[in-house]
Amino acid sequence: MIQEIVSKYRFDKKSDRIGPDCPFTHWKLYFKSSMVTLCQQKFAHFGVNAEFRPGAYAICCSKIFIGDNVVIRPGTMLFADPREGESGSITIEENVMIGSGVHMYVHNHRFDKPNLPIIAQGHYPSESITLKKGSWIGANAIILPGVTIGENSVIGAGSIVTHDIPPFSVAVGSPARVVKKTTEK
Repeated sequence: MIQEIVSKYRFDKKSDRIGPDCPFTHWKLYFKSSMVTLCQQKFAHFGVNAEFRPGAYAICCSKIFIGDNVVIRPGTMLFADPREGESGSITIEENVMIGSGVHMYVHNHRFDKPNLPIIAQGHYPSESITLKKGSWIGANAIILPGVTIGENSVIGAGSIVTHDIPPFSVAVGSPARVVKKTTEK
């Protein structure tokens, strides 16, 4: 058991991820100074006044860019592509609001070979995700591969975003559809 603990400690320190499944680094998220230090070490970029709260997950931190004044809340999952050479990054520009439980995935399982179990088919190529400055992603929304959320746009809680959302738009539903502009009353 001691050997397992040491092995897990080494994994948590070296791994390109943050989350409750990495307890030897996750505890640092509870204290602002250690949270900032950990996030600056792990993420490709971690902005000024940004926060990564306990209970959130990030896979392949080295391909995740978090801008100034962004808070990643509990239950959120940022899943960039851990495969070498693949694009599959996540960019969250400054002043983006993200509700709890938001999930972002840059790739998806293949399912185009009907005679082969899906688990054995691998993944489609990765497509990066970008959240432009000032946007707001409601709680439990899901952002799928290749999506760009436009500047100052709003994604309604629980929405599933399968395609780009233009700037200054409000999009809701599954799949998310633009229902109005943020400039409308």
